[in-house]
Amino acid sequence: MQQTSIWIYGIGFLAQLFFSARILYQWMVTEKAKKIVTPPLFWILSIFGSYLLFMYGVLRNDFAIVFGQFFAYYIYLWNLNMQGIWKRVAVVLRVILILTPLVALVFLMRDMEAFTLFFFRQKNIPLRLLVFGSVGQMLFTFRFIYQWFYSLHLHRSVLPIGFWLISLLGSGTIVAYGIIRHDPVLILGQSVGFAAYVRNIMIGLQRRD
Repeated sequence: MQQTSIWIYGIGFLAQLFFSARILYQWMVTEKAKKIVTPPLFWILSIFGSYLLFMYGVLRNDFAIVFGQFFAYYIYLWNLNMQGIWKRVAVVLRVILILTPLVALVFLMRDMEAFTLFFFRQKNIPLRLLVFGSVGQMLFTFRFIYQWFYSLHLHRSVLPIGFWLISLLGSGTIVAYGIIRHDPVLILGQSVGFAAYVRNIMIGLQRRD
């Protein structure tokens, strides 16, 4: 493995470390409260992880990862705002957080022909595999769109049972994609969450009884 590849994988593993930390922390406070809890730190860690994984997707030339992270990233910011954390962030940092993914995407798409060849016509990633990976990322992103609509209706940031059910399905799809692509970042990162997803579903169902 070349030094460049090690550096790229390092960014990916660091991103997954943030994602794993958010799930483990949320699981810990949920077990303590005996109900599904949505702590602000969950969203803070999500932003750090998404920021890095977006970079990883660009460096790996993997549109499925870039596509999946783009929409979820801004939902993370919205949830931070709902919990009153966003307004405490320095203005300069807010601008950087808001603009970075947009600037990166515009930069990538400045030459549409090159962008298409770069992301969609790679010999080492068949189109059907890219579609499969994108479906997994779409499911994983949809869980936050669902969470956003659910929270919007309640006027507060919550993680409903449906969020965890979609997480379980999307995670399984992404792990399968990672296995096919021989991507240890996706495999290890997604595998950590399985137990937490199942446990949140169990606790959520118990609270309904």
